[in-house]
Amino acid sequence: QVQLVESGGGLVQPGGSLRLSCAAPGNTLSFYYMSWFRQAPGKQRELVARIYNTDRTEYSDSVKGRFTISRDNAKNTVSLQMSSLKVEDAAVYYCEANNAGLILWGQGTQVTVSS
Repeated sequence: QVQLVESGGGLVQPGGSLRLSCAAPGNTLSFYYMSWFRQAPGKQRELVARIYNTDRTEYSDSVKGRFTISRDNAKNTVSLQMSSLKVEDAAVYYCEANNAGLILWGQGTQVTVSS
């Protein structure tokens, strides 16, 4: 059951930027954390970035310094600003949230990095 809605995916050239957004139901202040995962064809889903309700953030080594996760509690959204994109960043990106132990997922948004 889809409970989060992602947007912002698309085609971008290597070195370009893209911003993903995820809309959540309810007040995101109550969410313990919100995350972005990605899954490329033939690969396992991997955690890309996470932001906690304390605003502490975590990033995978592969995106550290290039991606920034942020949340807007007034709009109940979490965003992922992606810069210096590489071909290997291409994947379906999923939003995930922990709402008092209930894990929510979105349907995913495709990011294609190609010249």
